Amino acid sequence: MKAFKKRGALTHFQILSEISKQDPHLKQKDLANTLGITIQAVSENIKTLIEEGYITSKDGRSPYKITQKGIERVKKDAINLRRYSDSVLETMNHFKTVWPAIANEKLKEGEKVGVYMDDGVLYAGKVEASATGTVLKDASKYHDVPLGGLNGTIEMNVGEAIIITIPNIKDGGSRATDLELIKRVYENGTQHGSKIDRVATVGTVARSVAYQLDIPISIEFAAAQATANAARKGLNILALSVGEMTKAFIRELEEEKIKYNIIDGKK
Repeated sequence: MKAFKKRGALTHFQILSEISKQDPHLKQKDLANTLGITIQAVSENIKTLIEEGYITSKDGRSPYKITQKGIERVKKDAINLRRYSDSVLETMNHFKTVWPAIANEKLKEGEKVGVYMDDGVLYAGKVEASATGTVLKDASKYHDVPLGGLNGTIEMNVGEAIIITIPNIKDGGSRATDLELIKRVYENGTQHGSKIDRVATVGTVARSVAYQLDIPISIEFAAAQATANAARKGLNILALSVGEMTKAFIRELEEEKIKYNIIDGKK
């Protein structure tokens, strides 16, 4: 909201708004009570407004009068605030009243459908699911479909992450990496036997290792955050991380409370 980016701008707007009501008995104590700030804060703000020509006063005391410059500022800020408020209300009115999903078959407006998560993607179709919704517009298979009246709970398990640390180029890079170990982990999956859904790489050496093993890379940029996001959607991630870059993964996963396992990928 551009109008109130500067520190204290919102307080200035509130003080000017109160003074513009032209109450000759308006005191700093009244302003402090109305705005929920200290009298000292009111005094400092009024001093600034007087110096900037938005209000006039004798010796900084009441009665305070708003100048034409002050009136123009209040009008401008009020318009910006109204626009901002309107945009927020519009967003809130729409928020989660319409859910986007992928249609798993041809769907018609008004149909009741099951809503479920598969491979990290929200789908809708004529299936039994713990969550249901109503199709708001016709949609063909694999098209995005708007859903309303969502009821129930979308079943979604949190995935896991396996981080394999790889030597940096100074320590030998891919030549010093146990490629067979990585291949075995990729094929066997998590400790619980679940398959690896996505592969993340951090660093050129990690990318080289994936290329050499013909492992498809799904996540390359902002890998720590993307790995945590994918895990929250129920996906299991294998992350190939070079040296110290592993710390970023650990911080992100611990903050998001994602289960992870670290494996030393050096020969």
